[in-house]
Amino acid sequence: LGISSGTFYNWRSKYAGLEVNEAKRLRELEQENNKLKRLLAEKLLEVDAMKDVLSKKW
Repeated sequence: LGISSGTFYNWRSKYAGLEVNEAKRLRELEQENNKLKRLLAEKLLEVDAMKDVLSKKW
């Protein structure tokens, strides 16, 4: 297959018993989840920066 046996067994354990459309949906949801995690991290950094600016005495 051109992949390591470890990768194959990881895929097999992750997708075993899923229909093709279910596996596709799982992948889509995982991608969306990763995108949302990145957005949350960005917003948390923005909030921290704003708190830092607001906490300074002028």
